[in-house]
Amino acid sequence: MANNHSDTEKRLWEAADEFRANSNLKSSEYAVPVLGLIFLRYADHRFTIVEKELEGKGSGRRKIGKEDYQAKGVMYVPPAARFSHLLSLPEGDNIGKAINEAMKSVEADNVDLKGVLPRHSRDRPGLNRRPSYGHQRGT
Repeated sequence: MANNHSDTEKRLWEAADEFRANSNLKSSEYAVPVLGLIFLRYADHRFTIVEKELEGKGSGRRKIGKEDYQAKGVMYVPPAARFSHLLSLPEGDNIGKAINEAMKSVEADNVDLKGVLPRHSRDRPGLNRRPSYGHQRGT
């Protein structure tokens, strides 16, 4: 399957334009929230693949838990940290706070990540406005 780099580049520029228009952040300040979202998206993607593999493997006595995911080489992603949850937050919710809470919950369930993940968007009022993520929903 061929990659369409020009389409990807176009979508990235559109996202950057929207981010610039809907936040109070300078372009030099995008890295932390954007890389945080990329991290959460990737972690959620890997988690979902393993979740499907583990489906039905639990028993009445033993439920599937975070250790099962970690044994498969995937970090456990709590429901509030899943990318789909962040996308489904209603208009007007504090997105920056939700991202920070997602990072905290991932760290709480994956102790090797404690204090490593970015959590700087809470102090950024511009990140509290909700941009349209419609161009990302198909990915």
